[in-house]
Amino acid sequence: MFTFRVGALPRFERTNVFEYLLIPFVYDEALHRTMKLALLDIRQLVTVPARGRSVKVGHEMNDLGVIENAAVLVEGDTITWVGRMEDIALGSVQEADVVDCMDNIVMPGFVDSHTHLVFGGSREGEFAMRSAGMSYQEIAERGGGILSTVRQTREASKKELKKQARRWLSNMLRHGTTTAEIKSGYGLDMDNEIKMLESIVELEKEEVISIVPTFLGAHAVPPEFAENRKEYIREINERMIPYVASHKLATFCDVFCEAGYFDVVESEAILLDGKRFGLTPKIHADELSPSGGAGLAAKVGAISADHLEHITESEIQSMAAAGVVATLLPGVSFFLNHRYAPARSLIDAGVPVAIATDFNPGSCMSYSMSLMMTIACTHMRMTPEEVITASTLNAAAAVGLSHEIGSIEVGKKADMVVLNIPEYKFLPYHFGENHVEQVIKRGTVLEF
Repeated sequence: MFTFRVGALPRFERTNVFEYLLIPFVYDEALHRTMKLALLDIRQLVTVPARGRSVKVGHEMNDLGVIENAAVLVEGDTITWVGRMEDIALGSVQEADVVDCMDNIVMPGFVDSHTHLVFGGSREGEFAMRSAGMSYQEIAERGGGILSTVRQTREASKKELKKQARRWLSNMLRHGTTTAEIKSGYGLDMDNEIKMLESIVELEKEEVISIVPTFLGAHAVPPEFAENRKEYIREINERMIPYVASHKLATFCDVFCEAGYFDVVESEAILLDGKRFGLTPKIHADELSPSGGAGLAAKVGAISADHLEHITESEIQSMAAAGVVATLLPGVSFFLNHRYAPARSLIDAGVPVAIATDFNPGSCMSYSMSLMMTIACTHMRMTPEEVITASTLNAAAAVGLSHEIGSIEVGKKADMVVLNIPEYKFLPYHFGENHVEQVIKRGTVLEF
């Protein structure tokens, strides 16, 4: 069986030896296109079928396309057949490497569509402050919050940023996440934002997990521009965005639209400038207050609006009409003890809903998508079926990749997880445990 070991040689600096780790994977790539993989005797196959659409909305989110006693055939990195074991042609598994899934559940690899995974340092001290009763805003006023990580990220070299990020990425894969979006936003000046984005792009080339880069220069106003925020916005629009776009360092342009950060007018200007240079808009919206960000997302044609804890009813309707994906971040509300986004209202209104971790040092130090599913079920009144759809197909749509990943269908990339659970509902039910037995990335069985 063709396998690839993730995270080998941990006692060495992997940036120095990674070329040796990568050689077997790259060397077999041409052969791999004709290699065959067969997942057989799957107890329960959760396909999350797109049925020709890019997202699921409303009651469609409960359609997981479950097949009992199933099989999946893969050629190279692409799924070529999906169905019941009794319907498989015996000749089709000849010369195929076989994965026996008799006691397992198989579903699409998880897509974490909102993370801030590249950063310097950590902020456990702030966690202790919050535990003692201090608010997020009070901590920020004392020099904590985003700007605390900005200081540590500016001090870190690209090598140091990548070394720490590799640890998180490896653990993400172990927990079943096969694609992750990563934002900049802890540099907040030209050199350090570029340093972050270059790190993200290099990690995408070097690591097995797929990575989607997002430019978030408008995460906060840096201290050196505290008295001249217009100049910082000019720096973003006139220097950062053109450079990021011309050097292909990001797919999306994001902005933190929130009181004390960037208002609706400023956010619109940044997103439209990004759009003019080919960067698709994303937006942090309505997290701490009704900021108007969700309505702006609909107005500028954003691919997603994320957070939405304080979204208004009129904005829900605007997002539904515009087809903007609502990326909900239950781990943040749980970690900060904040209100939760109104998942039921969004789903019932026909807004496509995704969930993500928002893995970052200040408001959610977890990369477990299954934990996010549990929190969404228990605190946001989502069903197990809805959270699975939100973590796969709809999350893929939030990064523009649902035509390639997010469901187990013929023609899509073979990104799948094999789970050691009795049925799919067990995944959010038994929390605090990693149920992933195997990860298959682009048709390759990974070993850890």
